[in-house]
Amino acid sequence: MNAAKVWALVPVKRFAGAKQRLSARLDAEQRAMLARAMLEDVLDALSRTSGLAGIAVVTVDDDASSVARRHGARVIADHAEHGHTTAVVSGAAQLARDGATAVVTMPGDIPLITADEVTAVIAAAEHDRGFVIVPAHDRRGSNAILATPPGVVPLQFGDDSFLPHLESARRCGIEPVVLPLPGIGLDIDHPQDLVLLLQRPSRTRAQALLAEMPEATCR
Repeated sequence: MNAAKVWALVPVKRFAGAKQRLSARLDAEQRAMLARAMLEDVLDALSRTSGLAGIAVVTVDDDASSVARRHGARVIADHAEHGHTTAVVSGAAQLARDGATAVVTMPGDIPLITADEVTAVIAAAEHDRGFVIVPAHDRRGSNAILATPPGVVPLQFGDDSFLPHLESARRCGIEPVVLPLPGIGLDIDHPQDLVLLLQRPSRTRAQALLAEMPEATCR
């Protein structure tokens, strides 16, 4: 990329009712606390990434908005409750209108993300028209996507979006760059993901919180 203005974009649902698939291990209050802690971890990493022009969080949740602003992030409320894909596409379009030449989007539930990993994603975008994707650890989901320019490839997120995103990029005449990264790759959606998180050495808020909840990893 030549002199790209790269923004990070993080869609965040309401903390209340978050992470329903963890309900076998955590109650509603614990899940909300975990969602908040993970967002803090993601924004910590993004705020330490020197290659970003800015950070935007797409949400209507008051607590998430407060966390975002404390990290110096812009809050976008438009289409925040219309699903992950719509939130990302709408937010990226708004950032593009405001001058962003590339957008890297990621969820708020990847607490092991690091600034070095975000820098690696940005560095992997070698051209002014490109598509970099970081798959989930199971190679099913798309945990981070950098699009240059924003909207260059149609996006459709979901549990099995990784391969469709590769096909979508190729239909647009772009050979996607696949960049597996261990931190970004671990999204916390299922009870087994909690175990994987606690097995990784880290100083994240999410891990510290789970360490106080032994029921989180009961088998």
